Amino acid sequence: MRGLVYTRYELLRAFRNRRFFFFSIGFPLLFYFVIASPNRGVHDFDRSGISLPLYYMVGLTAFGTMVAMISTGTRIASERQIGWTRQLRITPLSTRAYFRAKLLAAYMMSGLTIVLLGLAGSSLGVSLPAGHWLAMVGLILVALLPFAALGIMLGHLINVDSIGPATGGGASLLAFLGGTWFPLGSHGFLFELGRLLPSYWLVQAAHTGLTGHGWPVRGWVVIAVWSVVLSAGALYAFRRDTKRAG
Repeated sequence: MRGLVYTRYELLRAFRNRRFFFFSIGFPLLFYFVIASPNRGVHDFDRSGISLPLYYMVGLTAFGTMVAMISTGTRIASERQIGWTRQLRITPLSTRAYFRAKLLAAYMMSGLTIVLLGLAGSSLGVSLPAGHWLAMVGLILVALLPFAALGIMLGHLINVDSIGPATGGGASLLAFLGGTWFPLGSHGFLFELGRLLPSYWLVQAAHTGLTGHGWPVRGWVVIAVWSVVLSAGALYAFRRDTKRAG
């Protein structure tokens, strides 16, 4: 199987998965309207100077894109269960093409999440300068790299019966520690712990839409380190899994 054929297959498969669509895209969108719509008149959420619909629009954009990335693991676990991974080993498909297809499919879902939550925010009166939108989207795409690797790694390590709780619980915990649901402040244990995690900097990337300011050096370092570590873990898990399958 050639790389382009497999990539097209991955994209079509992702778009046809209704359950995946609900949990990675529909759930954040529904959650946003449940929280923000009744509170659309709150213009200073938690003394941040930011309206509640705007704060949760960018926060749930971070959460939704993270879930879309990590949920790649669910599809991989399903492929392993039905023997699809074993079948791929007898095709000319390279490891690089395999990872590229998974990455592109995850980014497509994440991009759709950004667009839909942006439209949802607009329907509640949220507006951002074009420059802020571009800065936010650009940083989010960079911040998602470690989560793409995490999804692939989990998919090759955990079976299909356990992958749902692992990805869902992991994403929820990372979102909490990253400050998706409420500001973490500027000091304290949660704040210091959060700054060590990629989810915190993903949320900060989304908050670029509020300020137009990007990450400090620490943000780039944290994302780079986690991307390298988790990519190495994903490659190890893939090779270990395919070797066992043989």
